[in-house]
Amino acid sequence: MEPDHSEFGIINQLFKPLAGINAEARGLIDDVAVLSAREGFDLVVTTDAMVEGVHFLSTDPLDQVARKLLRVNISDLVAKGAAPYGYQLLTAWPRGMSYEAKALFASGLKIDQELFDFDLFGGDTVATDGPLLLSITAFGHAPKGRTLSRAGVKDGDHLLVAGNIGDAHLGLRVLRGEFDELSEADQEELVRAYRLPEPRDDLADIVLRHAHASMDISDGLLADAAHLAKASGVDITIDLNRVPTSLAARAAIRLGASPLDLVSGGDDYQILCSANTKGAEVLRAAGFTDIGACVKSETPVVRLYSDNRLVDTDVMGFVHPL
Repeated sequence: MEPDHSEFGIINQLFKPLAGINAEARGLIDDVAVLSAREGFDLVVTTDAMVEGVHFLSTDPLDQVARKLLRVNISDLVAKGAAPYGYQLLTAWPRGMSYEAKALFASGLKIDQELFDFDLFGGDTVATDGPLLLSITAFGHAPKGRTLSRAGVKDGDHLLVAGNIGDAHLGLRVLRGEFDELSEADQEELVRAYRLPEPRDDLADIVLRHAHASMDISDGLLADAAHLAKASGVDITIDLNRVPTSLAARAAIRLGASPLDLVSGGDDYQILCSANTKGAEVLRAAGFTDIGACVKSETPVVRLYSDNRLVDTDVMGFVHPL
């Protein structure tokens, strides 16, 4: 039987199976999803969109695009200490996109739904004359009144990051034809970091218990540290020499990549948080790296140092031109 390419055909054939039997989705036969806030928990909501040519390349496999879309939303949730619950999906397909391409996208969603125990609750699917546009609104549960924010940094806090910085930025450059002298293994590691970020759901609970403020890094370490600084009214100093980098990134630096590019590039999706000395000790034991300090200020700024010298940071990170 030929697949049904209509709006409702796509929903019934590709997305209805992803909703499974969860009550929230109502079998995707309704115009709404019905979500419950568990007793003693807050429902935490986040939305992220991805546009072809802006957030992913037209040559990126659509199953990996789907997985990245899920993961960047899950990353937002876990950075706030929330356990992923489910999501709603918007797809705006370019006219003429094949059924096979849409099915490949849905197959990627299925893989990561099972990996992260994350259910589809509903959404919308439309056609567009523009590039492929995708958006997810994701829901998670956090203990009532305890959801972390950007505004909780305290005077004297340590600044910590959960993992390596800059791999995704370098992976995009590899896909654009740079660093062809890197080994095949290093290139694959960097490209994977760009296409399939790893949301740190394993750290959500410990961050919730020991951090004062938290967010994930999407626009670049420096840019997102600036968001923390502004929201909390603190100056943040970062030691470039303490920022964790992978062996593949260091190989790229030896080939001419600038360490400053790594801290201003985006798509890391690592957790960036602040904690007092005791909390920082626990977070370091869990794998975080202590990269800086926070001091109360009426004019919040982020300063980057290397070998005790202030580094000029004209470009802090990625900003969408609107």
